[in-house]
Amino acid sequence: MKHYDEKQMQENILYLEALSEQYPNIQSAAAEMINLHAILDLPKGTEHFLSDIHGEHEAFRHILNNASGSIREKIDDLFSNTLTSEQRAELATLIYYPKEKLSVYKSEITDIEEWYRLTLIRLLAICRHISSKYTRSKVRKTLPKHYAYIIEELMFGDSGKKDRETYHENILHTIIEAGQADVFILSLCDTIKRLIVDKLHIVGDIFDRGARPDIVLDDLMMHHGVDIQWGNHDILWMGAASGSMACIAAALNNAFSYGNLDTIEVGYGISLRDLSLFAKDVYGGGNVERFMPKGPFADSPYTSNDPLLVADMHKAIAVILFKLEGQLVSRNPNFNMSDRRLLDKIDFENATVTVGEKKYPISDTFFPTVDHDYPYELTKTEKRVMEQLKNAFMASEKLKRHIDFLFAKGGMYKCCNNNLLLHGCIPMNKDGSFMEFDTGSCVLSGKALLDELEKIVRQGHSAPENSPERQKGNDYMWYLWCGKHSPLFGREKMCSFERFFIDDSETHTETRNHYYTLYHDEDACVRILKEFGLSENHGHIINGHVPVIRKKGESPIKANGKLIVIDGGFCRAYQDKTGTAGYTLVYNSYGMRIVTHEPFAGIDNAIKSNKDILSTTKVFDTSENRIRVAQTDDGQTIRNRIEGLSMLLCAYRNGVLKEQ
Repeated sequence: MKHYDEKQMQENILYLEALSEQYPNIQSAAAEMINLHAILDLPKGTEHFLSDIHGEHEAFRHILNNASGSIREKIDDLFSNTLTSEQRAELATLIYYPKEKLSVYKSEITDIEEWYRLTLIRLLAICRHISSKYTRSKVRKTLPKHYAYIIEELMFGDSGKKDRETYHENILHTIIEAGQADVFILSLCDTIKRLIVDKLHIVGDIFDRGARPDIVLDDLMMHHGVDIQWGNHDILWMGAASGSMACIAAALNNAFSYGNLDTIEVGYGISLRDLSLFAKDVYGGGNVERFMPKGPFADSPYTSNDPLLVADMHKAIAVILFKLEGQLVSRNPNFNMSDRRLLDKIDFENATVTVGEKKYPISDTFFPTVDHDYPYELTKTEKRVMEQLKNAFMASEKLKRHIDFLFAKGGMYKCCNNNLLLHGCIPMNKDGSFMEFDTGSCVLSGKALLDELEKIVRQGHSAPENSPERQKGNDYMWYLWCGKHSPLFGREKMCSFERFFIDDSETHTETRNHYYTLYHDEDACVRILKEFGLSENHGHIINGHVPVIRKKGESPIKANGKLIVIDGGFCRAYQDKTGTAGYTLVYNSYGMRIVTHEPFAGIDNAIKSNKDILSTTKVFDTSENRIRVAQTDDGQTIRNRIEGLSMLLCAYRNGVLKEQ
């Protein structure tokens, strides 16, 4: 044990006094040191990476439940010689959806007591198998308090001795006889899912397109170890909940685009009545063909009842959006986005609009709320509608809980176990240097830029209302959603106006940042890893945002394994284009593997027919020796803790502190 002189101990006396509250004597401090040293030698916990969920709550929940196929792998490891494939599939489905599956079994099985007994034995075997790389203390913490002792006895008791086996059988018999088998099955299934994944990383874009991102967030808030790297769709909703009218209009524009109002009205209880009345009154009867819903939700109850009203609302909010964006760009010249102010470039008489240096025919000149002299001013009615929507977004308690969670658990990026997790990009120039951005107070690039942008964003949520910091933060959340070379957007521009009103497809091109060319290059990826203080030999960049088009032969693994893109089409709107239903990444003590998923047929089908998501796995980075906790970030934290305990022991033994 390291020796500390009295000067070192006195310099750290406040820390040692605080530590002594938790470990009041030599025995308790030494016991914790022994425990921590043991943890360092255990295999690292499994990390699970998902991105671009886009509200696809059923597929997300299933992949969360099956841990990208890891649970079925454990079942096959244990029971491939004793259970049929169909029986193993049934057991897996029970673990994924225990409450729903139990109700099915109880109506179908005649000898339910024997089924309970066998099922409990099998679930305990899986728990025992999965928990082998954790300390008994950590496993105990995952167990339900009321039954922790009993489950621990069944999991860790010596089952090789006959009297012990009789003891276990008696416990199981009592559990079943007392009518507690269902509770124990639910507890064991939950424990398996908690132990199989130690950390869950969401690499951006929980919101938009899919039906219920609010359900996804409810599930994430229940998870024991989650972090989130903000995506541009997430930051948009964060801005909307923080009071940015431009973000509110853009979020609604997205919802109308996909005919998906469930998130707005059902998920968050936000009324669209004022907007619908305004839209019907002002835009009703006009040509709104280009504003009709698209994608898998185009035939939702909202659109099938009155698709034209939804299209009217879509056009109304789009025009309001272009006005608000014009105002925002004008007050933030450092965004360098004046080319996005297009309302004042419309020639209504000749039905053209100037984009850049070129004039294009415009397909629609019906803009009844646009004043030709002051095109970016909202009318009185538009102001009233937006004030109502702002109040509704900010008053939604559920939305507030979810956005507070995103701020608490999220950030622009995360460095974890030599991996850089980010949704979009690190803005780069063609020569591979980091692109500079003027934040208004300083010019920054690379890691420093992302750190400063996160600071500004947090002020936009927490600073007092109507303060300059709040306004700036709100504006920057909109910028991060769609701004020129935003790290979360990564393109020159978002061509919403052009797609609505200009037929010429050359105006629809959204040029990507050079990052998306350079991320194929190993040297460029190493430069990024070094910028964030990560190992060039063992580090990886884990990216979302840009779907991998498997149909065209694209691979999610780039730059000789230095960079992995895990957006492969989780969102149903992209699956025809990508040829997959998403990628997930699993990083365990043996190395990294990418899992490719096929489309999910739905939770009902999974429960009734035991249909799992079909997945294929590719191992691409293996460790020569099994990775231990000592080699992780948690390992460094534990070593720091051991150092403090070592100094505390020295303080007790030298009389600097008195034992309690």
